Amino acid sequence: MPVTLASRRTPPPRRKVGRTLGSVPDSLPAVSVTAVGVAALRAYESRRPDRLFDDPYAAAFHAAGSSLLPVAPGATPKDGLGALFARQVAIRTRFYDDYLLAAGCAQVVVLAAGLDARAFRLAWPPGVRLFELDLPEVLAFKDEVLAAQGAEPSCERVVVPADLRGDWADALRTAGFDASVPTAWLAEGLLVYLSREDAEAMLSTVTELSAPGSRVSFEHRSAETRDGLLARAKATPGAERVTRLWHGGLGGTAPEWLRGHGWEPVVVSHADLAAEYDRPGDETLDGFVTAEYQSSTLR
Repeated sequence: MPVTLASRRTPPPRRKVGRTLGSVPDSLPAVSVTAVGVAALRAYESRRPDRLFDDPYAAAFHAAGSSLLPVAPGATPKDGLGALFARQVAIRTRFYDDYLLAAGCAQVVVLAAGLDARAFRLAWPPGVRLFELDLPEVLAFKDEVLAAQGAEPSCERVVVPADLRGDWADALRTAGFDASVPTAWLAEGLLVYLSREDAEAMLSTVTELSAPGSRVSFEHRSAETRDGLLARAKATPGAERVTRLWHGGLGGTAPEWLRGHGWEPVVVSHADLAAEYDRPGDETLDGFVTAEYQSSTLR
């Protein structure tokens, strides 16, 4: 069954994405360099005639950061871990697109936003304010590429330079975040790079900043799934650059943690989404957690 791209903004004409910017900052942290790889996979998906989404800026991000990756712009993922990651990124991007648009929240926060372009490529309803949090050097690189593409946001976009390992809540409030308003939170591709302690601290801050009716979503990955991916990565040249950064996050205990802190979680399996989107599934991918915040009295 074909999948329609409902509520997607009509993309602007694509500009030439050759390397026209200054050199990639040496200060880009390793975990942010992986965002260039994700951009490459989003660009690949956007070229497919049966694409699940269209990201007109992904190719420009990849071209601008191509010196950081062994993957040439326009390349097609081959069999193995690269193809697996391509399937994962395609499905998770579409899932999170739908999650954010369906949440109906006028306030959106993208944690560790990296090269996420949803503020530009989705058709947001009037009045939406979207906050992007990431390290200052990542956001500077991103904004340089977007400016070169003539990108214009389709919502009120607020950039918040902050380190999620520090006191990012104050930076978010200073930027205009209103904790009394229901918020849609997104932590895409993030928790696996955090230790359990850091993941719990981040989600505790999210909880403290959330009004009832807020929502949060991120990947659900058990320890067994992580171990399976690590085993496959050993046979894939270059994969260790990414997998060595994995620390596991909450592992498979995320639903229980959320329930214990006032959230009502739902787990959506990767296999079910793959079937819905008419894409190949993979037993080494678990799925996603979405949760609605009920009340601090449930904690």
